[in-house]
Amino acid sequence: MRTRRILLAIALLATTVAASAQKAERDYLRRGNRAYKDSTFVNAEVNYRRAIDANPSSAVGMYNLGNALLLQNKPKDAMEEYSLAAKIEKDKSKLAQIYHNMGVMFLVGKDYAQAVDACKEALLNNPKDNETRYNYALAKKLLKEQQQQQQNQDKQQQEQEQQEQEKKEQEKKQDQQQQQDQQQQQQQNQMSKENAEQMLQSVMQDEKDTQDKVKKQQVIMQSGKLEKDW
Repeated sequence: MRTRRILLAIALLATTVAASAQKAERDYLRRGNRAYKDSTFVNAEVNYRRAIDANPSSAVGMYNLGNALLLQNKPKDAMEEYSLAAKIEKDKSKLAQIYHNMGVMFLVGKDYAQAVDACKEALLNNPKDNETRYNYALAKKLLKEQQQQQQNQDKQQQEQEQQEQEKKEQEKKQDQQQQQDQQQQQQQNQMSKENAEQMLQSVMQDEKDTQDKVKKQQVIMQSGKLEKDW
């Protein structure tokens, strides 16, 4: 009997705590909404964060916080809150609005592939949303153009790389040819030098032979033997 009373007391306490947390969440959400309406977005952010502290599963608080952050020019932080809210929210109309906002942000950021996916999710939850349908068509169009542009850039890059490769090969061939020409020139110069040395040696030998003949003739004249040998 005592155990039952303890369990009942714990259950009542848990219910009281949950009710208190829900009331705190609602109060902070109302305060945040008033601040948001008055364009005091920093104050709105503070109250939405308090609502989430009171109820960590508050998808409404996360979505509203995302809106407040977005209007403070904090798109990255806003996207994180939208993503968290999308994982928790079960209501289709609210889910559609969350994904709609995400789609708009992806469009602004030129992330068209993500924009297409977000808009598609929004339309799955609310097929009658004409604004999202327009964004979906626009995102697909821009994505196709972006992909085509990327393909053109890739093609140009490949052509440029091919041209650079061909240029390098041509320069390599020219360098090789220049080296061959230099080697041939060096060989020719070496041969010319050798020929010149041979010619010089030949001239010097002829000059030596001539000098030897002159000396011999002088010896003959000095000896008085001028008669011709028979």
